[in-house]
Amino acid sequence: MTINCNGQLISLNAPKVMGILNVTPDSFYDGGKNMALTNIIKSTEKMLTDGATFIDVGGYSSRPGADDILEAEELRRVIPVIEALVSTFPNIVISIDSFRSKVAKEAVNAGAAIVNDISGGLLDQKMLTTVGELGVPYVMMHMKGTPQNMKTKARYTDVVLEVIKHLSERLFAARAAKIIDIIADPGFGFAKNIAQNFELFSKLELLKNLDIPLLVGVSRKSMIYTSLEGSAETALNGTTALNMLALEKGANILRVHDVKEAVECITLYQNIYRTDERS
Repeated sequence: MTINCNGQLISLNAPKVMGILNVTPDSFYDGGKNMALTNIIKSTEKMLTDGATFIDVGGYSSRPGADDILEAEELRRVIPVIEALVSTFPNIVISIDSFRSKVAKEAVNAGAAIVNDISGGLLDQKMLTTVGELGVPYVMMHMKGTPQNMKTKARYTDVVLEVIKHLSERLFAARAAKIIDIIADPGFGFAKNIAQNFELFSKLELLKNLDIPLLVGVSRKSMIYTSLEGSAETALNGTTALNMLALEKGANILRVHDVKEAVECITLYQNIYRTDERS
């Protein structure tokens, strides 16, 4: 449960928080918020101060039905941001949220330390080989289809079994590509309807059978705010409730918009179980 990020060994025995930094105009919650560099630096500084271990930079909105932007536009959005963040915060650990191998490679060359791929290598056949050559940790998520059509792919006989089977197959492929540090993400909201999301969440602990760290990202998603008849803006309380349950079920990383609240969840979780491993 230790990953190597640019030579820094980070233990995941105690859960960590990944702060979301979307540099997109159309993400479902914070789209357009972080387009100016001054706002990006300010948002990042707050997340780091609040206790984020990782900052996940994404330039491609993966919300259902989002526009499929060109690779050049994604690069234009993320590379200057990564360079600026590394310059401003020398010890920052950046994750690049992309399914494109060229974006992943250029982001790592610019200073990113982790690749976070919503497709698990299925939308770019060069991704796994590229990550293996880069020697960085890899977050592989379960998704069917693309962000543009995934809502039509939410058909399962047994969503839990099929997600585990898919991730185990992608894990085998990632190992074959010589990727050492691999993290699984069940992909809440990706090619899953609300009932399927909650069924998967109810058995989340079964993903620990993969024997790799588990990332959970439910922050302000529609499975929360639709259930509570609210909106993404009102979904923080529901997010916090599910984050605590995710910790109970074995989550090693919480990917969130609201870092302070997620860190507080982890602190209380550790106090309940008297966890001594806090590094």
